[in-house]
Amino acid sequence: MTHDYRLVPAATAVWATALAGLFLSWQAAVLIGLLTGGIGLAAWRRAWWPKTCAIALLLSGPMAGAWVGGNVLRAETHPLRLAADEGRSTTLTAELSTRPRGIRAAGFGGHQAGVDHVVITATANGATIVILAPAEKWRDLVPGQEVTVKGSLAPPRPGDLTSALLRVRGPPVDPRPPPAWQRWADHLRDGLSRASASLDAEEAGLLPALVVGDTEHVVPRIVDEFRTAGLAHLLAVSGANLAIVCGAVYLLLRKTGPRKAAVGALVALVCFVVLAGPEPSVLRAAVMGAVALLALFLGRERSALPSLATAVLALVLIDPALGADPGFALSVTATAALVLVAPRWARQLKERGVPQGFAEALAVPAVASLATAPLVVGLSGQISLVSVLANLLVAPVVAPATVLGVLAAAVAPLYPPAAEVVVHVAGPAVTWLILVGRHAAAVPGAAVSWPEGWVGGLALVVVTAVVFLLLRNKKTRVLTVAVLVGGFVALVPMRTIAPMWPPAGWKVVSCNVGQGDALVLATAEADRAVVVDTGPDPGALDRCLKTLGIKRIPLIVLSHLHADHIGGLQAALTGRAVGAVAVGPLKEPEWAWREVRRQAHASGVRVVEPKAGERFAWPGLELEVLGPRRQPVAAETNTVVNDYSLVLRATTPAGRVLLTGDVELAGQAALLGERDLEADVLKVPHHGSRYSLPAFLKRVRPRVALVSVGTGNRYGHPSPQVIDALRAGGALVLRTDKDGDLAVLPGSRVVRRKRRTEMDQTWIRLYNARYPIPGGSPGFAWAMWQPGYHATPWPHDELKPDFAYYLCETLDDGTRAITHRARTTHVLPPTEAESPEAAYDLVAEHVFDDGLRIAPNVWHEYHYNVLKGEAPWPQRITAWRAEVEPVGPHVHEELRRFPRTGWTKSDSIAL
Repeated sequence: MTHDYRLVPAATAVWATALAGLFLSWQAAVLIGLLTGGIGLAAWRRAWWPKTCAIALLLSGPMAGAWVGGNVLRAETHPLRLAADEGRSTTLTAELSTRPRGIRAAGFGGHQAGVDHVVITATANGATIVILAPAEKWRDLVPGQEVTVKGSLAPPRPGDLTSALLRVRGPPVDPRPPPAWQRWADHLRDGLSRASASLDAEEAGLLPALVVGDTEHVVPRIVDEFRTAGLAHLLAVSGANLAIVCGAVYLLLRKTGPRKAAVGALVALVCFVVLAGPEPSVLRAAVMGAVALLALFLGRERSALPSLATAVLALVLIDPALGADPGFALSVTATAALVLVAPRWARQLKERGVPQGFAEALAVPAVASLATAPLVVGLSGQISLVSVLANLLVAPVVAPATVLGVLAAAVAPLYPPAAEVVVHVAGPAVTWLILVGRHAAAVPGAAVSWPEGWVGGLALVVVTAVVFLLLRNKKTRVLTVAVLVGGFVALVPMRTIAPMWPPAGWKVVSCNVGQGDALVLATAEADRAVVVDTGPDPGALDRCLKTLGIKRIPLIVLSHLHADHIGGLQAALTGRAVGAVAVGPLKEPEWAWREVRRQAHASGVRVVEPKAGERFAWPGLELEVLGPRRQPVAAETNTVVNDYSLVLRATTPAGRVLLTGDVELAGQAALLGERDLEADVLKVPHHGSRYSLPAFLKRVRPRVALVSVGTGNRYGHPSPQVIDALRAGGALVLRTDKDGDLAVLPGSRVVRRKRRTEMDQTWIRLYNARYPIPGGSPGFAWAMWQPGYHATPWPHDELKPDFAYYLCETLDDGTRAITHRARTTHVLPPTEAESPEAAYDLVAEHVFDDGLRIAPNVWHEYHYNVLKGEAPWPQRITAWRAEVEPVGPHVHEELRRFPRTGWTKSDSIAL
């Protein structure tokens, strides 16, 4: 089969022009456009290519250069961009362009995990803006609505035509009614969501995502498993959905004739685009489908490649920002591979004796996965080794589930019970998708880590090309196959036969679940263990339990009902035999208690409330409940809930383990009444917060202290004072944020599953004298910066939570040395402040928003803040807070050439 390539150079030129303008400058877009137009002119005059091809390139190149360059220049010079660069506040009337897209946040304390903010693209004053707003009042808005918004502006990310990011705190003001067709589409989407709610939780969240891309209710575990299995594309509406719907309509109407069937399919195409929203892959498929259906209506020959080229030309010229959209790139790349390569592979498989249907079914996912692998790797940093097989297994059920989902959405407004019946018919197909994703993700070595970003994608292209060339050469084919097979045999089975984790004989494991708690206590039976707290993230707990091989859990203990302790409960209950769930006496917050009961009831697991003094025993493990002994008080404050945590003492072959939940000062004081609090292992209370009694830590006298804490958390956990007190008592202090999963073995031996957390760059903050780190304590620092005072350069783009840098000071003997390593936990981005008092309020709100405050007298105490008070106001300020740990001091010759104050960057210093 021959393909018509005449529009491919023009489409490539337009796309390249858009990329140059978005990532380089408007001048680069104009230059690339003129250059490609010049190539088209030369090709026309010298007859290098067919005339149509050369003329298309000649016209499209300069046109794209002018159009893209003009759009980029307009976005960069718009008044909103200038205001965003200065961090100003503003009030705008904006028209929404996209549906609100939820941002899922991990729960902590009394705050429930889930979607708490939404991102919306909108237009205001002739510019494109992105609105970041609270989900509660904004999630029900639809495209086409006009709203009045008030918030603070910030510079946008590079690579699109957005002029500003608008951070909004309050609800939308005076929202106008949306267009009728958008109201209709929103009504259908809501109907599908309500009908899907009659299914189990996992299926209920997956079906709307599969049909219309609504991922708000997708269980996080499904997202993790689909990403590992190479099925993540099913969670976003794409061209495949559109092809399925239009194909179904065409097949139903084909007896009426090709023209009428084409018109019906075209109507279905328009309706589905409105229903699903203007996603890049849907727009690409819509233009391709419209071109193909028009050709069918006119009775002309259909060709996929010209349709694809036309789609790229039209869409990128209309909206140049699509050129940098990952979804658009994935869609175009996959479609091109399916058009150009898949038929050839299927034909070659058929010639080798593979049945035709199976050959096509195998070729399609293999070609799509291989073609999009560099893009997927660049975006996710991993390669799925099971994606081809997983996609092959789910292919038969994707189309029926999609068609039934669309049918349910159409029926729901008319007769909701009928929609529920249709959804239940689709239920088995959705369940099959979940089972395939789950089992594929559970395969050892299912996904291999790879450098992310464009460097990682380019590296994969080079590696794939080299392997392909070596395999084509008869002299190197055998050796290449031997190396590939040998590497596979060495890496994958060894992870199963002789894994490095867990260590043999482990008795206690503190799982690295981020900012939360999850501990596993082993019994004498290899696959049986007690779980104490489940962390904030189902995916993290599930991975931990899988690596430990836990299939039976006689008891899940929830020390208290805060989100960072119960968020992973569903993962523990799913796919494992669970005996009971134990909770403490205080059933607050109410939403958490309701959720625990719902999940336990759905899994057929009873909920129990053990009392102080009660004991549990299994082979190799005993548990005793030490507290709380006080009667619960009806209060929902975090401190009260923490102090009513269940406190357990476990007796294991590794010694006694004290599990303290999040007890704070009052809870620890109550425990001091116990006769014997000593333990070999202490789960440090409340992630090592500063609310710990020195007397309590001294009474426990642990040999090993486990701190379960999230990297770069915004709460300042763990407290340096608590860590110092534990170490002073002779304890080995281990942290999950630095050491990963932690396993305790008999003899107080500890094995760490450390993850590499190297700093990306060496940024150094310089001082001209030796004085205490701002903040007054060795493990904590804060600072404020404003233009005109500190020396440059200044790491504008890099400074964000979890940004790491070093502190360089002048020692007493005059030597300059690196003395501390810092990692930011809170950041106030560049914002305009009217006065020093306003600056103080901003810093107090954004940098010390967890109850810790800097007193006004401390604010003015340091010399550099006095100078800032004398500076002219208003000023643009930036403030940050960091965790600081001492290093060195490290003296380097390179430090002599650095400025005396401010910031510098160096790749030459290695500590």
